[in-house]
Amino acid sequence: MLSNTLNTNEIKNSAGTEVEFQSQKINDRSRIFMQMPEAPATPHRLTISHQEVGTGTKMRRRSLIRFDKTVISGVDSVTPVIVTAYTVLDAPVGAMTSIAEATNVLAELQSFLSTTGAGTTVLFDGTGNGAAALLNGSL
Repeated sequence: MLSNTLNTNEIKNSAGTEVEFQSQKINDRSRIFMQMPEAPATPHRLTISHQEVGTGTKMRRRSLIRFDKTVISGVDSVTPVIVTAYTVLDAPVGAMTSIAEATNVLAELQSFLSTTGAGTTVLFDGTGNGAAALLNGSL
């Protein structure tokens, strides 16, 4: 269970600087955090949610972690726009005896997004192979 305040380097921006969030809303299978401090006109949210579908060996759990950040358009300096990034882990939990393979797949995604392959340093600046592909629209 996450604490109500994420303020000890759990979340960093592209410069590697801590971004602090506090719990705003908790439901049965979801939780929303808001950035601290946050201007009302430019909300910055972290959403964590889970959904289970199917039964028995066909049961799957879809877990989502999503960031939504409202910023003012760089084109007209007036229009609010939203930038969104999210990860979904869809695991066949009804047919799994451990989380080992789900952990492996998640590690592969994190590695591809946050490293250049040869290095072992986690990159927050968008220069990891996968991050660069997402940011530049490249294949």
